[in-house]
Amino acid sequence: MSTRVLIDHRGGGAQVLRHPEKAHRPDNPIQRKPAWIRVKAPTHPIYHQTRALMRENRLVTVCEEAACPNIGECWSQRHATMMIMGDTCTRACGFCNVRTGQPGALDADEPNRVADAVAKLGLKHVVITSVDRDDLPDGGAGHFAAVIGALRQAAPGTTIEVLTPDFLRKPGGAETIAAARPDVFNHNLETVPRLYPTIRPGARYYQSLRLLDRVKQLAPTIFTKSGMMVGLGEQRGEVMQVMDDLRIADVDFLTLGQYLQPTVKHAAVDRFVTPEEFAEYASLARAKGFLMVSATPLTRSSYHADADFAELRAAREARLMPA
Repeated sequence: MSTRVLIDHRGGGAQVLRHPEKAHRPDNPIQRKPAWIRVKAPTHPIYHQTRALMRENRLVTVCEEAACPNIGECWSQRHATMMIMGDTCTRACGFCNVRTGQPGALDADEPNRVADAVAKLGLKHVVITSVDRDDLPDGGAGHFAAVIGALRQAAPGTTIEVLTPDFLRKPGGAETIAAARPDVFNHNLETVPRLYPTIRPGARYYQSLRLLDRVKQLAPTIFTKSGMMVGLGEQRGEVMQVMDDLRIADVDFLTLGQYLQPTVKHAAVDRFVTPEEFAEYASLARAKGFLMVSATPLTRSSYHADADFAELRAAREARLMPA
């Protein structure tokens, strides 16, 4: 296993644990992945061009920080998910590989650098996400709004999707995001309520649902989206209940993907869900009324987000057409 997922090498040769809160946990051996979720190492020249542009603009991507298995495919198509507000998260979720600790101050120039990179990449659709910033009075909602504003100026033809934190105990977060008018508002529930104490201990299931519901109430034309992982020990009936809860909140788009264990210190994979089971989940979700469903082993929140947005918009138009 690469030390990249366990230790960061900072300036001056210093070594810093990415997950100090997990250091003393017992190891969970990493299971061999089945053939249907193995991916090739990235080699395409455009992948390296995209990586160079991220470094040039001093940008962080969730593709790298979360060790996404789709990075080779996405970056080879110039698709990268920008992660704003630094690379250090104030939460310590059991599934996530993003570094945890005390974040630094916000970078006031970051919105302009993000917008510049998006314009240079010529993106039709961009996904902006972030670390959790519980240290900020607004949880970072204002910074998201600043990035959206900069993107509208620098790349007016680009549609914008934001994947935000839950703004737990940060009044006004939903209002700030809704007022900035992204095209898609995404916030992931991640797992079923029963598993929150170990998988998402810093979050609250019903706060996440309320956030999705509130944004839709404030700005009904914004598409709302949420996702969850399977393979963590959830039961089929629990997944069905999450789907029902999301539909009650009028969420448009559901993503379902296989949980992959980043390191031996993270939550263990309970099982690898088969492609056939994912297809069944997708069918059930569509029957519940979601406008769009993406459910495959390698599905992630921003995987194929540009093509998915075009389908999402077309699905809404089709639903609104008179019979």
